[in-house]
Amino acid sequence: MTLRLCTISLACSGVVASALLSGCASTGVMPTASTAPVPPSAWQAPAPHQGSTTDLTQWWSQFNDPQLPRLIAAAQEVSPSVSAAKSRIEQSRAARVAAGAALGPSLTAQGSAVRGSSGSSGPTGASSAATSLTAGLNAAWEIDVFGGAAAGRDAAQARLAGSEMLWHEARVSVAAEVATQYTALRACEAQLAQVQLDATSRNETARLTELTAKAGFSAPAQAALSRASAAQGNSQLTQQRAQCDGLVKGLVYLTGADEAALRTQLSTTRGVIAQPAQFNIPQVPAALLRQRPDLGNAERELLAASGDVRQAQAAKLPRIALNGSIGAARVTAGGFTNADSTWSLGPLSVSLPLFDGGSRQAQVSAAQARHTDATVQYNAKLRAAVREVEDALISLKSTADRNADALVATEGFAASLRATDARYKGGLATLFELEDARRSAVQAQTALIDLQRERVTAWITLYRALGGGWSADAPTLAVSHTTTATTPN
Repeated sequence: MTLRLCTISLACSGVVASALLSGCASTGVMPTASTAPVPPSAWQAPAPHQGSTTDLTQWWSQFNDPQLPRLIAAAQEVSPSVSAAKSRIEQSRAARVAAGAALGPSLTAQGSAVRGSSGSSGPTGASSAATSLTAGLNAAWEIDVFGGAAAGRDAAQARLAGSEMLWHEARVSVAAEVATQYTALRACEAQLAQVQLDATSRNETARLTELTAKAGFSAPAQAALSRASAAQGNSQLTQQRAQCDGLVKGLVYLTGADEAALRTQLSTTRGVIAQPAQFNIPQVPAALLRQRPDLGNAERELLAASGDVRQAQAAKLPRIALNGSIGAARVTAGGFTNADSTWSLGPLSVSLPLFDGGSRQAQVSAAQARHTDATVQYNAKLRAAVREVEDALISLKSTADRNADALVATEGFAASLRATDARYKGGLATLFELEDARRSAVQAQTALIDLQRERVTAWITLYRALGGGWSADAPTLAVSHTTTATTPN
């Protein structure tokens, strides 16, 4: 025997539901992404000269030092910030899937098996046992009439896109940090070579002065001054070595490399500051700033906050849900078997929040506050991006203007030191004059090396300020698979 049941139930009648929907469909205007501030029409600082159009995604390989791209790739593999960015992508992707699933129906399966005795005796005097088997499918669907679920899905999608942009931003930041540290190390090594020459010269001067003082050809005060100068040179040499060792250890931390192997690798080009390829930048800041991943993420956060407001506002409106089920049952008792099947469509329920103590309105207010903050944050990041580019351009202009004077000063003080040293050896100059000329020469050479480091660092800063060669068309990261560094950004 088969029994078929059909049940359709409504939580409210069609007339009542229609009245509720028409009465509550009027809502405020949903917020949209605020208009961003207009960037300047052109850069105020002069663009770097003698540049050329260069693909920034390959920029590191265009340095005249092949070690730098390898160090950047190694650092990106072990960077905690890059790893955290990958994790955020996976979390955002899961949130997007969950938000998208809320738009469709859900289906669950259930089943049960029961065997028992009724406790009464049959004709033979023994109790009858029964077996009951049931299986079915339950479906539920909340109809997204007012777009709350769609807004949640859009917000999740925006946050996923933003998290992918932050992954690019993390890689660009790591690359810039490693390049800056590497440049500082090479500058330190170049200065160490100068300090080494200076210390050696001071020690030789002290030795010769000590001999002339013992022979009575120079005053003991000159011997004391030469010893003090040699001691000062040795102290500066020790300090410079410690500074370079600290920079090497900083690279060890960033790259995760073995220190002994890294020192061997770095020793092949000691004291040579890598020179980057120069590049032009567009004259229109708005077109350029679109390729910054942090600005792209800020824009997606603004869109996501707008979606949160729409979702919170939709929670104040009626909710419509439709349920249904289909199942089969089989009962065996006393040698008899009965199979039944059931299905139902409904209930179609409409729920309208009447009083919740202001909870839903508070959620709307909180979402609107987050949207306002996201707008402010986006505008601030845009202003900061313009400033970072302008500052980098100013640094490049300043280093270019100072380079000629620094070269003249270095050559002039070096010539003065050579002349004073010759005069001192001929007895025509005092030791004080020699030490003064030596200090001036060393300071000029150190300033020139610092200027070279500053200029390369300014190029690196400009690269980072321009977004590191990233663009909105860059491929997304498949975080579920193992990734390897290819071309470092």
